[in-house]
Amino acid sequence: MPGEQKRKIIVVGHKNPDTDSICSAICYARLKREVTGREYEPRRAGQINEETQFVLEYFGAEAPGLLKDVKTQVKDIEIRETKGVSKGISLKQAWSLMQKANVVTLPAVSDDGVLEGLITVGDITNSYMNVYDSSILSKARTKYNNIVETLEGVVVVGDGEAYFEQGKVLVAAANPDIMEYYISPHDLVILGNRYESQLCAIEMEADCIIICEGAGASMTISKLAQEKGCTVLTTPYDTYTAARLINQSMPISYFMRTDKLITFEETDFIDEIKEVMANKRHRDFPVLDKEGKYKGMISRRNLLGAKGKPIILVDHNERNQAVNGIEDAEILEIIDHHKLGTVETISPVFFRNQPVGCTGTIVYQMYKENQIEVDRQTAGLLCSAIISDTLLFRSPTCTEADRKAAMDLAGIAEVDIEKYAGEMFVAGSNLKGKSDEEIFYQDFKQFSAGKISFGVAQITSLNAEELADLKERMIPYLHKVHSTHKVDMLFFMLTNILSESTELLCEGNGAKNLICTAYHLEMDDEKEQSEGAVHLPGVVSRKKQLIPEIMIACEM
Repeated sequence: MPGEQKRKIIVVGHKNPDTDSICSAICYARLKREVTGREYEPRRAGQINEETQFVLEYFGAEAPGLLKDVKTQVKDIEIRETKGVSKGISLKQAWSLMQKANVVTLPAVSDDGVLEGLITVGDITNSYMNVYDSSILSKARTKYNNIVETLEGVVVVGDGEAYFEQGKVLVAAANPDIMEYYISPHDLVILGNRYESQLCAIEMEADCIIICEGAGASMTISKLAQEKGCTVLTTPYDTYTAARLINQSMPISYFMRTDKLITFEETDFIDEIKEVMANKRHRDFPVLDKEGKYKGMISRRNLLGAKGKPIILVDHNERNQAVNGIEDAEILEIIDHHKLGTVETISPVFFRNQPVGCTGTIVYQMYKENQIEVDRQTAGLLCSAIISDTLLFRSPTCTEADRKAAMDLAGIAEVDIEKYAGEMFVAGSNLKGKSDEEIFYQDFKQFSAGKISFGVAQITSLNAEELADLKERMIPYLHKVHSTHKVDMLFFMLTNILSESTELLCEGNGAKNLICTAYHLEMDDEKEQSEGAVHLPGVVSRKKQLIPEIMIACEM
């Protein structure tokens, strides 16, 4: 479908994104663009952490834009691009445009794109049916060119861009002697080819005469009209038809609605505008862009076929980790290396899930499978993602595929992987000046096991002293944040990369006991643990070493 080809597809990772989530989104969007030729845009569902910022700056990559939610918006549905018209066009022209475009509403738009009013079929039909006095044409400030267009005529004398804005419209059916009594200055007179009638109308100071039935104006009449400032028009129509049609020359500005117009912006959410539409009798509603300029029209019918934003999820498949509004989105693909989660899709999707240590490894494999060249920046980002997720191959989640991919990518990126990883980890563990909240939510994910919900945050560092200081700060913070958080338990992993161990802070009723049960710690061992914390030697991976054990313990 041509319309489908125009839709921008978003590639996004999870909330509180880590390096893998950001780098995989950037690189997978790049791969999809190369393979399909369509537009793919990497986005992020949260703030970028220090480690990821270091990676992006190191390889000169632009950070993806923040995506707060993916609820369906007006810009996601088909906006009918009904062309805006000048408020000075005639009713006849407006009617013709409506018939041609098969619409019932026309927007009047200024030269700089500002919506000035709306004219509907109903407004036009009412103008035909209502009985107006003979001065309505001048009250509406009708341009002479509108009259010429409506009557398919010609301007013989005068300026077509001028306006008829005084006097009344009348048909000169009587002889000149009687005409003198009912023609007033500034009137518009519809008449035939009688020289005497034309002369009389001009001498009575009419502002305009319309000569019917294709009759021309003599040189004498034309010269006199020019001297008197009288506009002369000719039309092939007879006087009856000309009189019947002339009101159609009035500008739509006289009839269009200008006050209390109901408009929507491209960023408005569909759920919010449905109720507004339901409570109004209008069939069409104008849409404005972010600068307030007219964009197009939508109707209730457009909402029936509304599709959610097309989305590709990377590095997650849990609904509670996904960007807000994911239930409204049209998920096209999922590229992940975690356990199967709770994301539901309306239709089948491309789902690639592999038991490797990093999504970046999978993305690199897909580059090779599609024979797409990996440039230095892409290699650097994917290599960084693998280093981060596998803690430079120390994590038990790391596979040989991760190690091989990282070494290949390091060669393309022209980096010494050991030295670069050290710089990256130091940048990521720089917590100076950060609040407790910023530190806790830097890498936080939520999970559920049966009826129990829990959240796990993680900080990795090469500095044991830094982790010890952090422990003292975060124990009271966990107690504080748990009272407002909608989970049963909270855990915070303080992971030492060098010693390959984790100090796990526990908060919530039964949280510490659950961990002791999960890791088969004896009571004597438990007493050795500090209050609210459990030391877990050899545990560095949240995904592979902590979450599975908590899940099993919850079911016991």
